[in-house]
Amino acid sequence: MLSSPQQATELWPSPQPLWQAAPEAVAAGLCSDASSDGPQLSGPWRLLLLGDGSPTRHLQSLTGQPVQVEVIAMQADQQVASEAPQEVEELEPPLLRRQVWLRCGPLTLAWAESWWNQQQAERHLQARNQPIWTSLTANRAELYREVDGLARVQAPWLEDGFGMAGPYWSRHYRFFRGGRELTVIREVFSPLLERWLGPAEHKTP
Repeated sequence: MLSSPQQATELWPSPQPLWQAAPEAVAAGLCSDASSDGPQLSGPWRLLLLGDGSPTRHLQSLTGQPVQVEVIAMQADQQVASEAPQEVEELEPPLLRRQVWLRCGPLTLAWAESWWNQQQAERHLQARNQPIWTSLTANRAELYREVDGLARVQAPWLEDGFGMAGPYWSRHYRFFRGGRELTVIREVFSPLLERWLGPAEHKTP
């Protein structure tokens, strides 16, 4: 049995995807293509999930409170699970995986996991409780983000952590520097963000 969010010291399984957007739609900044019967994201949620901005900056701007990072686990990932984004295969092993909760004040608003080459992780993740964006952009270093995937996911421990029933919106993306892939990151967002962004999906009349 998995321990509670506050007690976990081991990596958790990646959440199960219930639906995934077509790669072509994600590349075009869309939730699904015109011929798909998939969900249609509202504008504010599309900006959050498919835009190339920093999620920690977005969360801080929305809530007016700084983002606190609670590290769940950061360990070697010797056998990447099938639920991991396929882009993880492009990273040079040995790999390390990091999982965190993102909180603003008392509110748990997101969960994230990231995969790294261990040498790159040692270089960029020395401050364990610091947001990745802050670590990677120190000294105004140039960085490029490419959103690769969008999904609806479910996991019982996400429901425990968010205190709200799923499924939940998720995305994954890569960071590049100098044309070289640094990390693959998956984020899952709490439905509580509808308090600021409005409903995630357009309602069909």
